[in-house]
Amino acid sequence: MAAVSKYLTAKNSSIAGGVLLILYLIKHRRRAAKLNGKKGGADVLLSNEKDAKKDRAAVDKVFFLRMCRLVRIMVPRFFCKETGYLMLIAAMLVARTYCDVWMIENGTMIESGIISRDINLFKMHFYSYVAVIPGIAIVNNLLKLGLNELKLCFRVRLTRHLYDQYLKGYTYYKMGNLDNRIANADQLLTQDVEKFCNSVVDLYSNLSKPLLDIALYIFKLTSAIGAQGPASMMAYLLISGLFLTRLRRPIGKMTMMEQRFEGEYRYVNSRLITNSEEIAFYNGNIREKDTIHSTFQKLVNHLHNFILFRFTMGFVDSIIAKYVATVVGYLVVSRPFLNLSHPRHLQSTHAELLEDYYQSGRMLLRMSQALGRIVLAGREMTRLSGFTARITELIKVLKDLNLGRYERTMVTNTDKDADTAEKLTLIPGSGRIINTDNIIKFDHTPLVTPNGDVLIKDLNFEVQSGANVLICGPNGCGKSSLFRVLGELWPLFGGCLTKPERGKLFYVPQRPYMTLGTLRDQVIYPDTHEDQRRKGISDQVLKEYLDNVQLGHILEREGSWDTVQDWMDVLSGGEKQRMAMARLFYHKPQFAILDECTSAVSVDVEDYIYSHCRKVGISLFTVSHRKSLWKHHEYYLHMDGRGSYEFKPITEDTIEFGS
Repeated sequence: MAAVSKYLTAKNSSIAGGVLLILYLIKHRRRAAKLNGKKGGADVLLSNEKDAKKDRAAVDKVFFLRMCRLVRIMVPRFFCKETGYLMLIAAMLVARTYCDVWMIENGTMIESGIISRDINLFKMHFYSYVAVIPGIAIVNNLLKLGLNELKLCFRVRLTRHLYDQYLKGYTYYKMGNLDNRIANADQLLTQDVEKFCNSVVDLYSNLSKPLLDIALYIFKLTSAIGAQGPASMMAYLLISGLFLTRLRRPIGKMTMMEQRFEGEYRYVNSRLITNSEEIAFYNGNIREKDTIHSTFQKLVNHLHNFILFRFTMGFVDSIIAKYVATVVGYLVVSRPFLNLSHPRHLQSTHAELLEDYYQSGRMLLRMSQALGRIVLAGREMTRLSGFTARITELIKVLKDLNLGRYERTMVTNTDKDADTAEKLTLIPGSGRIINTDNIIKFDHTPLVTPNGDVLIKDLNFEVQSGANVLICGPNGCGKSSLFRVLGELWPLFGGCLTKPERGKLFYVPQRPYMTLGTLRDQVIYPDTHEDQRRKGISDQVLKEYLDNVQLGHILEREGSWDTVQDWMDVLSGGEKQRMAMARLFYHKPQFAILDECTSAVSVDVEDYIYSHCRKVGISLFTVSHRKSLWKHHEYYLHMDGRGSYEFKPITEDTIEFGS
């Protein structure tokens, strides 16, 4: 060992470090030149190459740029609560490092007093140790408090930022129905955000403490055993860090795949709960079990491969970051002691040698452990890169959707008779919307699905307030598509649409949505109680709306407007449809879209609802197959499902069809 350690001089260590740095820079420059050559040779990326680039997750320049953007969201300004916790954690890490150094020195003196049988030396340092125990405990627990609070603060900031973008306008609808870049947004907004914030804070702690330890122990050891010891350890850190970072590259992508499979598994389980009644009628439990098992098996297979990979990396990490680091530490610390001509210990006694070796050895051991933690932190950083890539992709998609841009796999029609040249001119968002009160007008507007299917090439009609329109046609002809375009859920592919602004157009579906909350909330949704008061509408007026649709007994049954129930289960199908009509009376829009919303309501109640809508000035677009409703409308719009339509007034000669 002496033969090896005599070569660990400051000069040799500096030369080795310089050579390693030069080799790294040359390798990095060659890699950059190779990447630039690839960029110059290919301007067009195929779809699978784009996907590969999107799925890339590694500790590189892109990762650090992504982290900077996300940190600016989680720490929006210098003077904020998050900065305070960051400073608290930094202060506690410094205090904990000094506590560790003091305990090493004080423990050395206690053991020196025991070995030398000096009771006064033993008592002095022993009582000092007992006295500082409460302070050390406070430091450790303040550090834990700061870490946990910072994780929570980061999660709150990031979650609120994402939901502000996700629930802005109709972005939440567009992400699931227009854009197919993000699957299982709920997984990203909940679990991935939590894991990302926890990983960031843990990485901050796991890097800051070892760096402080290394800086302090280098200062202490340089004065004790010379500069060559710390220099050798830093050279080892550089070599092992570069080697292990290269081996860990797959962890980022494997983390992304794990979260994706977890999201798919959650999704198939939520589908089973959402559609449990329909599945039960079909006796589809065996088929659904196969689907869930298949999805779960994909997750299990990936986790199994991930576990094996982490086992292999753990084996390599343990050898390089722990045991070989200890070997290097032994070589470094032994040099001044095994070199008999070393000037430091020419006149030292056995007790002085033992005390010096014990203190230097402990410090070097702590330094090697700190170096090992930094090397192992690279593993967590690689895993963090996977979460960072997913969160950044979510933010990018949300930004695009809020700007009106979306990406979707377009299914082209291979029909030879199709006018492909005309279809190519259809660009999402190329149409124009004009907000004007008391009129709905389609002016040369194509009715096109987000997938690119043309339902009607040129739609032209105009409806003024006061006129009701009955919309009819076979399934798949475009009735619901027309309403989605009117509601601005789908983009316009051309033409001009004149309509009132969003708040003056109301949609009542066949299966109305009942929100979480009180009985009052069901009538005034999406308004709040404060909005109701601001509009000057009393609870007595709400009671009249319920009476108008024959739901007054529900208020009497529940006893109060503030009763909270699971209204989706408490109300029957017909009651939910009538509750939706009471909601329509409350909002009093200029136009209302009624999509089979009275199919479970009796004819007499239906007649009253339509008469009341005309009385309060609500113009209706109705989808229904009931002949009894024709008398409440002035126009009908018939779509044949083959691209043609007719918009005509209803007269005595009009042939009514339906049931």
